[in-house]
Amino acid sequence: MKRRTLLRSATALGAASLASGAATDSAVAAPSRRDDDDSLRVHVVLFDGVEELDLAAPYEVFAAASHFTDRSVDVRYVAVDGPRTVTAAYGTALRVEHPWAPEQADLLVVPGGGYARREAPGVWAEIRREALPRALARAHRPGLTISALCTGVMLLSAAGLTHGRPCTTHHRARHDLEQQGGRLKNARVVDDGDLVTAGGVTSGLDLALWLTQRELGIEARLGLEGMLEYEARGTVWRAPGPA
Repeated sequence: MKRRTLLRSATALGAASLASGAATDSAVAAPSRRDDDDSLRVHVVLFDGVEELDLAAPYEVFAAASHFTDRSVDVRYVAVDGPRTVTAAYGTALRVEHPWAPEQADLLVVPGGGYARREAPGVWAEIRREALPRALARAHRPGLTISALCTGVMLLSAAGLTHGRPCTTHHRARHDLEQQGGRLKNARVVDDGDLVTAGGVTSGLDLALWLTQRELGIEARLGLEGMLEYEARGTVWRAPGPA
C-alpha cells in the first residue's frame, strides 16, 4: 500500500508538466461542477459470469482517479437484484454491498462476460432473464452517462439503448450489435455523449481513462497513466458537437 501511495503522489506531481505537451487531448475540458454535489458517482454493474478484467480495470481507474483531482470520486459495485455475492467468469466471488440505484449515479459502467458460452452464466443468461436489460432501459435519464465495454454492450443493445446510435463492442459480437440496430464504429472507444462504449476485454482501461479525462480533466488521466504504467491506446470516436 505504501508503494502504491508513493507512486500516486509522484505521478500526480508530474501530471501538470505532462499536460502541457498534450495539446490535442486538452481540448476535452472537465465539465462544470454541480452546486449541490461535486462528487463523481460511478456504479460498476455486476452479474454472475461477468469477466474479471472487465469489472476490475474500470473500477481501479475510477477509484484511483481521486488521487489526481480535487473532485471526490465515489465508485461502487452494484447488482440489479441488490446486495449479494456475485460469481465472476473464472470463479472469483465478489460481494456487492450497494443496492441498484442508477438515480444516484453520474456514470454506469456495464462489463461483459460469457457471451461465447450461451448456456453458462453471463451476458446471454442476463439477456434471457431480462431483469438487467429492463433495469438499464429504465435507468436512462438526463445527467446519466451509460457506458459499457466488451460484450456488456450487448446488454445495452438488449435494453434498446444502442439502436440507431454509434457504438462498438468485442470483435466477436460486432455483427450481432450491427444486426440489432447499432451504428458500428471502428474505434476502441465510441463516445456519443450519454452513451459511451468500448471494444474487447482490455478496453476497459481505455474506456475508464477516456471518461476520467472527459469528466475530471486531462491531468487526472495523465496521472493515472503514470501510476498504472499504461498509455491509453486506440482511437476514440466522438460525436460531432454543435456547430
